[in-house]
Amino acid sequence: MKEASLRETIVFLKSDLLTAVTALLLAEQRRLVLWGPVGMALGVAGYFGLRQEPSVWGGVALPMLCIGAALVGLWRGWQSVWGRIVAGGCLAVAVGFLVAWLSTYRHPPMPELPRRAVEITGTVQSMAAVAGRDGAVSARMVVLANARFETPLDADMLPLKRTLRVKLKPDDTGDLAPGDEVWVRVMLMPPPFPAFPGGRDLQREAWFANSAGYGRALNPVERLSVSSRQRGWIVTVLEPLRETLDTRIRAVLPGAVGAVASTVLTGESASVPRAVREDFAASGLAHLLAVAGLHLGLVMGLLMGLFRLGFALWEWAALRWPCKALSALLALVGGAGYAMLTGLHLPVIRSLIMASIAVLGIAVGRRIVSMRGLALAATLLLLIMPEELLGVAFQMSFAAVMALVAGYEVLGPWFAGYRARATGMVHWLVCHLIALALTSLLAGLATLPIVMAHFGQIQPFFVLANLLAVPLMAVWIMPLGLLALLLMPFHVEAMALTPMGWGIELVFSMAHGVAQLPAARVSVPHMPTWGLGAVLLGLCWLCLWRQRWRLWGVVPVALGMLSPLLLVQPDILISPDGGLMAVRDGGHLLVAGRSRDSAAVQAAWTQAFAREPEPFPVKGQTPDGVLSCGEDGDPDICFVSKNGRMALLRVVDKTDGMARLPDALCADMDAVISSAPLRDSCPNERRLDRFSAWREGAQAVYLEKQGVRVVTDRAVRGARPWVMKPGGHGMPNLPLAPSE
Repeated sequence: MKEASLRETIVFLKSDLLTAVTALLLAEQRRLVLWGPVGMALGVAGYFGLRQEPSVWGGVALPMLCIGAALVGLWRGWQSVWGRIVAGGCLAVAVGFLVAWLSTYRHPPMPELPRRAVEITGTVQSMAAVAGRDGAVSARMVVLANARFETPLDADMLPLKRTLRVKLKPDDTGDLAPGDEVWVRVMLMPPPFPAFPGGRDLQREAWFANSAGYGRALNPVERLSVSSRQRGWIVTVLEPLRETLDTRIRAVLPGAVGAVASTVLTGESASVPRAVREDFAASGLAHLLAVAGLHLGLVMGLLMGLFRLGFALWEWAALRWPCKALSALLALVGGAGYAMLTGLHLPVIRSLIMASIAVLGIAVGRRIVSMRGLALAATLLLLIMPEELLGVAFQMSFAAVMALVAGYEVLGPWFAGYRARATGMVHWLVCHLIALALTSLLAGLATLPIVMAHFGQIQPFFVLANLLAVPLMAVWIMPLGLLALLLMPFHVEAMALTPMGWGIELVFSMAHGVAQLPAARVSVPHMPTWGLGAVLLGLCWLCLWRQRWRLWGVVPVALGMLSPLLLVQPDILISPDGGLMAVRDGGHLLVAGRSRDSAAVQAAWTQAFAREPEPFPVKGQTPDGVLSCGEDGDPDICFVSKNGRMALLRVVDKTDGMARLPDALCADMDAVISSAPLRDSCPNERRLDRFSAWREGAQAVYLEKQGVRVVTDRAVRGARPWVMKPGGHGMPNLPLAPSE
């Protein structure tokens, strides 16, 4: 009887809970459509999270079957809220998975790059100035398309279907233009492997950016022919225009001020000095250096205001035409021109889509900015470029806009009432300050976990900096910048660029002042993928619902932000080429060895551990005894002891493994790690050397009480099209067959 009663109670509770959830969903049924792009994002994330590349059956046929079944489910179960949720969710996830698979195979395979200096010919696709460590423009970066290698092995091969980024010599000041055919001798390198398992995947980014690798020129570039008009108007018109505008801006505003002015007007941000970038990042103003929604919104707002003023002054048009809709449409055309001028990067594309939806809303009398418009923009971007879901630009853009829309949905009525009661200039100014502070706070809080995940930092004073810098950008810098563009055909752009430079210098002062405040930049350890996923899903739950149960979204957001503290960090890290090693010793990160990419690897390790690297002790041990070096007379032999486990590190081996380690030294070791091949050394112990790094990529070693656990980059990323073969090898460049 008791068991039957308990079962009845459980059934009753389940039924009661299901009834309550169903009631909540019915109350939110107009918001259910907003979860469509979230489901697509889950499908995209599921595809990229696989360890094995699905076949055509798993990547296309199976999702298509799921889509068909989901459509049938929607048709049969449309009258049921649960039927719509289940079938609609399956449909969105399947579509996301399918478009991600199709996007991957739109790109050609990674080619095999020569491993020695090689002469190449190619077409200049674009050029950019590269800032040196001292802030000065040290060289130019040229992107080459249709490259051919002039080697006997690659004779008669087809041109590369991917581009190459080549850094020119600092003294190479030859006149080049997009579309030029050039010849240059370079040293090429494939996209690098991640610096640690689970780190930033530059190979995946290069795959979807259609890049084959990068290199540095060994001699000045020789131009073989000038640009041709048959190469497309983007190459022959837009790129030269951007180069011309950049040159004329820098002629009036040299140095860092000119670099920032060129960034906001042409999208050319590579030459912004590192010190300026660091100040902007520490003060929470990094978004000012990335042309995105703020810049496009300011441009379109200024243009719409000017067009409305013009129509208002034209009495005949003001009485007969829909001037508001026409002004918005003309502003959209101007915004599209600005987007193309600045390079059509993802944040600008996203903003342009949102702006188009807003203009459509103005034309039909609907709300300008809404969650449905944001959902439509997200759906379109995921259909076109699903891989951008993993990028910081996509995540920050949509998180910020979603938080702003949701925040003003809640606080909008109160703020509108307060603004209606305001009288006089002081109240008007207070209203604008509240709006700016609220906007900065909502967008900053929404993007804070994303900044933590991708950059390993928190900027506590971002509201203060944005409260001062954003109005300056809106009312001074951008209007004068647009005026400068209009004055350039008359060669009097200095009249607008000079005061624009004054405004940029004020922003510099604000950014530097905020960056110098105590704790202006707080470093945090690496956030795992599941932590970032929890944050984003929690943010969606918090923003997309309207009932009080939305507050449950705070739980996954908090869990995700705490995930770096919950993640067990490795005790030893080995670089992708095996030449660099790091040991975590309490609050210190000790690094030793040599690596071709030492600077980039150490920077990634510093961000992952939130600690500055320090050298190994020359002789002796660290204060807590975790690491000791040179105790057996060889300064290149170190020992790591933790949790009852011992690992031997051979940091440098000038004999390339030919000198065998003594058996007595290997005895009782749980792991032996060497920057050179171990060959016959320590055959009975767990061995990690240059060969294992060549096969498996970067490695993370955990010295646990149960034993030694090794996590490799290849095990984390799996076998995917963008994961290059050991050593960074790609598809061989085969010459044409006689029939071809």
